[in-house]
Order: sequence, then C-alpha cells, then structure tokens
Amino acid sequence: MKKLLADLPYSILDLATVIEGKTPADTFKNSVDLAQHVEKWGFHRYWLAEHHNMISVASSATSVVIGHIANHTKTIRVGSGGIMLPNHSPLIIAEQFGTLESLFPGRIDLGLGRAPGTDQVTAMAIRGERFSGVNDFPKDILRLQRYFSAENSTSAVRAIPGEGLDIPIWILGSSTDSAHLAAAMGLPYAFASHFAPAQLLNAIKIYREEFKPSQYLDKPYILACVNVVAADTDAEAEKLVTSLYQLFRGIVTGKRMLLQPPVDSMEDIWDEFEEAQASQMLACTFVGSKDTIKADLQRFIEQTQVDEIMASSHIYDHRARLRSYELMAEVFI
Repeated sequence: MKKLLADLPYSILDLATVIEGKTPADTFKNSVDLAQHVEKWGFHRYWLAEHHNMISVASSATSVVIGHIANHTKTIRVGSGGIMLPNHSPLIIAEQFGTLESLFPGRIDLGLGRAPGTDQVTAMAIRGERFSGVNDFPKDILRLQRYFSAENSTSAVRAIPGEGLDIPIWILGSSTDSAHLAAAMGLPYAFASHFAPAQLLNAIKIYREEFKPSQYLDKPYILACVNVVAADTDAEAEKLVTSLYQLFRGIVTGKRMLLQPPVDSMEDIWDEFEEAQASQMLACTFVGSKDTIKADLQRFIEQTQVDEIMASSHIYDHRARLRSYELMAEVFI
C-alpha cells in the first residue's frame, strides 16, 4: 500500500541553533515561540539533542531545555533526539526523565544515542574514567529500562521519580550499528539522515529484517530526520538554505561558526572540496516552495517507507523559520 504524506506524523528536531549576533538566551526564546506555533500546526514531537562544546548549539543541558519547552506547550510530545547515554549514569537519566514525565505526563520521549555529541577532548572531560562507556551502551539501556519498571521497586537502587512510568525509549543512529540494536531490543528507531544519510537505506533494511517484537513495540517503527527549508518560492528557499550550507562548511573545515545570514551565492564562500563534502552530508535536504517540498518528500517516503518524518531547519531569520514549518505542515495535511 502506497504511503502518503497525509498518513505520516511530522515532527521537529530543534538543535537550539545560536545565530550570528544573538545569544543562547535568544535561542531559547525563539525555541519556545517555535514550539508554540508548531503545536498549533499539528506537529507531533519536538525533540532536542545533546551536543557539547559547539558554539552554535545551545542544547547541552538537554533535559533542562526539554522541561522548558514542555512547560510552555500543552499537547505536543517533547523529548530528546537524543541523550548521549554513555555520557551519563543510567540512573541519573532515569531520574531526570522520570521527573519530566511526572511533570508532563504522557508527553515525554527519550531518544538515546551512543556517540559523545562532541569532540574527543570534550568527551574525555565529560566521561573521565568512563571514556570507554560507549561499549556499555546496550547494557545501559537495559539498566534504564529496569529503573523505569515497576518490578524494580524491590531493588536496592531505585529511580524516584521514574519507577513505573511509561516513557518511550528510542534508539538513535547514523550508521547501521544502532539498527541491529534497535531491532534486537524491539524499540523504535530514529535515523539521523539530516547529517549522515549514506547508510539510511541499509540501516532501514537491517532494522526491518531483524526486528523482534517486544513489550514496547509489536512491529518496526522508523523515523527519519531530514533537513527542510521551505519558503513561498523556490528562489527564496534556495537563498535561505545558504545558512545551512555555511554551517556545514564549518563542520567540514573544523571552523565552526554561529549560524550565518543567507547569501546570494556560495561560490566565494566554499571551494569544490568543501561543497562536495557538505553535499554528501546534506543529501536528505529538501528545499523549495510548498509544491516542491511536497513532491520531493513524497518521493522520499515512497523510497524509504518510513513511518514518521522529523525536520531540522537551520534558518537565520526566525520569521522565515516559522514560515518554513508552517508550509511544511500544509504539505502533510
């Protein structure tokens, strides 16, 4: 049966991007405003991601920002896309998300990743003697599930709050490793195709073929995160997306910057190598008017058969960003 955009939930990944000339405080105000708008426009989830030591990303204290967004909205699900579990004790995450779920019942998602969300030097500062904790990722997920279970009430170590709460756990991935894990554990799977699209189709295939039903999920569920920059015209969108291109040029060159204003042309900003590298990372980027976005996203879901689309939109002007998400919502109606 052919999937249509109207059949899919649509969601947001907010990387709490700090733009040139502004501060993280400005970013958080804009995030609240965005969340309140997209809630009215029918978006299903609003996720934030854990990153550290990145000048343009303000969501390092992810649980805190999730609580802030949830407190200023009413119905939209709010969660992590994701929490980098090897950076933390599973007990602490169980307590934090147990607190969030207690404050905002039925609205909290817990997406988990195994990467550090930063460079190796900063990862060492975060993890210390637990630097090799990434190898414990599968075991730490099991520990987290145990802390959330009602059966853990007889244990010597308990998550209060957290115990007995129904907090959906997602496995996040940008390669095939987490596809195997999500399938084996019977958990929903979110793929980071907004910056690492190369293994998307292979990871989806692995996840579907190896999926084992669990008490949490009876059949595979795949969310794909992509970049979306929509505007009233294709030409306007093509200009707006140059802020995203400049951001990824900074990733390619190691010279990260705050999100820059859009430009008329990238020709004098990046060279052929930088453009090629960024273009590979941005293969799942949808740019254009509502009609263009609708046609391109429809082809994407027909190719991938994903169950949900999540969009990240690095747009410099807040009003243009709101308009982009408004147009995206119209695409799914």
